[in-house]
Amino acid sequence: MPLSEHEQRMLEQMERALYAEDPKFATALEGSGLRTYTRRRVYQAVAGFLVGIALLMAGMVAKQVWLSVVGFLVMLGCAVLAVTGWRKAPKPGEQPAAGAPHARRQTRQKRSMMDRIEQRWQKRRDEQGGH
Repeated sequence: MPLSEHEQRMLEQMERALYAEDPKFATALEGSGLRTYTRRRVYQAVAGFLVGIALLMAGMVAKQVWLSVVGFLVMLGCAVLAVTGWRKAPKPGEQPAAGAPHARRQTRQKRSMMDRIEQRWQKRRDEQGGH
């Protein structure tokens, strides 16, 4: 459930107060758990990718097409996990994406775009007879 505007302002004020009081502590807290989790996920995906390569090669050597296909699918899945995990990981010294002002602004823009689409859809529906 997203935070209301008032709750977001209160959270931002608390974050600013924490940064003002103890910037070193605030920097140590921001995103470290998420960063560790995503890094571990990327490492696991790379290990899985290597297992997929081994399965692919084993299937080729044993002339078992199904084993090669399984190896390829494992490689593909692990590559997707690694790329998505790498993109979601906050950079050191950067706030997680949910708390970043740019991400909030982007969410508002997406929301307003969806509102415009819904308004257009409603207008077309009304013009066609109000189904």
